[in-house]
Amino acid sequence: MSSDTDGKLVSALVRGISILQCFSNKCQERSSKELMELTGLPKPTLFRLVDTLCELGLLRYSERLSKYVPGIGLLNLSSPVLTRLALRQFARPQMQALADLTEGQVQLAVGYRHQLCLVELANGMGNSAFRPEEGVQISLPRTATGRAYLLKLPPRELDAYLRDLRAQAPERADRLVERLADARRDLDQRGFCRSHQDLHRDINSIAVPMAQPIDGEHWVFSLTLPVFSPLNDKWDAELGPRLQTLVRSVEGVVGSSGVS
Repeated sequence: MSSDTDGKLVSALVRGISILQCFSNKCQERSSKELMELTGLPKPTLFRLVDTLCELGLLRYSERLSKYVPGIGLLNLSSPVLTRLALRQFARPQMQALADLTEGQVQLAVGYRHQLCLVELANGMGNSAFRPEEGVQISLPRTATGRAYLLKLPPRELDAYLRDLRAQAPERADRLVERLADARRDLDQRGFCRSHQDLHRDINSIAVPMAQPIDGEHWVFSLTLPVFSPLNDKWDAELGPRLQTLVRSVEGVVGSSGVS
C-alpha cells in the first residue's frame, strides 16, 4: 500500500472520529448543519463519512428528532475497554461501602495523557446530588479529581497541557497554575486534593490518586458530598483518611495480583 493511500486512510479516520466527538453526554443529537459547523468538513465529505458511520452502527439518523444520534455500535467499542479495566471490580465493594457510610458518591477515574474518564461510580442511599454517567470525560482544571490527576503526570506531559491551555485561554492557565499549587500543598499535607463548589455549586469533593500508574494509566478515587451534608466538617479528621485507606487497600490488591 502506498504512502499516499496510507495518508488518505488516516485522514478519513481522523475526520470520522471528529464527527463522533461532536456528541457528548450534554448533547446527544446533532443536525447535519451542526456537524458541518463543528467539524468544518465540506458537505459531500461529511455525508460520505456519516453514511459510513451509520452503516457501521456507530451513528444513526433519528426520524423522530430529524437529527443524528450516537449508535448502539459505540457500546460494543466501549465494552472491551471497561472489561480490560479489571481494577474496577476489585474497588467496587469498598467504594460502595464508603458511599453508603457517607450517603455520598465515590468515583473512580482513569486517565491517559490529557484525557480523564469516569469508569466506576458508587452512590450512597439517599444521595440526590450530581450523578454523572460512566464514560463521561472529567474536567482536568475544575475538579479535585482532575487536578489530582494532573499532579501525577510526568512534568513534560503537564507542561504540554498547560502550554496548550495557555495558547487557548491564558487567564484559565494562570488560574490553574495557582490551583495546582494549592492542590499539591493539600496532597502533601492532607493526603488529598479538594474541590469546593468548583464545577457544581451543590457539591464538595476530595480526590486521592493512586501512587503509581498501571500500564501507563493513572487512577484517581474521589468522594463527593452534597453541600448540605453534616459530614462537610469532617474532611480532614474522618473522610480524607477513609478515602486514603480505600486507595491503599486497592493498591495492595494491585500489587499482589497484578490486575489492571
